[in-house]
Amino acid sequence: MNETILTPILDILDILGIAVFALSGALIAARERQSFVTMGFFALVTGVGGGTVRDLLIGAPVFWMFDPWVAPVCLSMAVIAWNFPGRIWDGRLFFYADGAGLAAFAVLGTAKALAYGIPPVPALLMGVFTGVAGGIIRDVVAGRPSVIMQPQIYLTAALLASALTAAGSFLAETLRFNETIAWAVAFIGGFVVRLGAIQFRWRWPTYGKLRRKAAAETAAQMDAFSKNEAGEHPAESEDGNAPFEERDQAAS
Repeated sequence: MNETILTPILDILDILGIAVFALSGALIAARERQSFVTMGFFALVTGVGGGTVRDLLIGAPVFWMFDPWVAPVCLSMAVIAWNFPGRIWDGRLFFYADGAGLAAFAVLGTAKALAYGIPPVPALLMGVFTGVAGGIIRDVVAGRPSVIMQPQIYLTAALLASALTAAGSFLAETLRFNETIAWAVAFIGGFVVRLGAIQFRWRWPTYGKLRRKAAAETAAQMDAFSKNEAGEHPAESEDGNAPFEERDQAAS
């Protein structure tokens, strides 16, 4: 295992992700008209939830238990949410910040898992878990639908950032260039995808919608096929002569 787990850029991404997600947790509690204590709890559980899941899964010491800055940063975000009007966070500004935190945590989670000797694919998944688990915990505790259950591009942004981190780390080792470049590219890639989803309302087609579309297309094809069959191949009698109705008319 590489003993140098974090570098300065990953430290920055770590604090950025913790602060943004802690703020999102505090704001959810504020919108639910909760007390400051509850806001502090939501800030903490959202800020450290993803990293805690990651560290438990990869066998690392839970990061915020040994870092004196993490809990104060989370509680500071609760103070900010408590003292600043809610309208500041309305609109897209909050979602932009959330996208930055998502990409930062995805990169950090993947890089840390790789540093602990986790193979690339599981390490990639650790990046995704780091990015989304805190938000899932926040939404479950608040009784809200989770963001990953929406058709918007959210989980995909974390997946892209994690995949770019894993691929970039492999290339950096192979081609002998600084991993920092790969991490920066991965962060930008995930962040840009999330920004595009917010700005242009990118969505994945949903399962039900695809099924309805496929069913409608199949029904249309069957109708067209039935019409062609009826027009080109009229029903014939068993002996291969004219249809029954035509024979009855001729006999009369």
